[in-house]
Amino acid sequence: MNDNLHSLPRRLIELRMEHADLDSLIDQASEERPADELVLRRLKKRRLLLRDQICQIEAELDPPEPA
Repeated sequence: MNDNLHSLPRRLIELRMEHADLDSLIDQASEERPADELVLRRLKKRRLLLRDQICQIEAELDPPEPA
């Protein structure tokens, strides 16, 4: 059961959820006046890091086939 808690598919789901949450936060922060540019930059940077982690896990789960 402990293995299931730390499996790659589960981690992928968690990262996608966090990425979606950050999308919402960034949208909200962009609409607010005045926007806090530092916070917005940090949120976007975190979102990019999450996207990189998601891509890495997706590649591990479904590696490209050799030519």
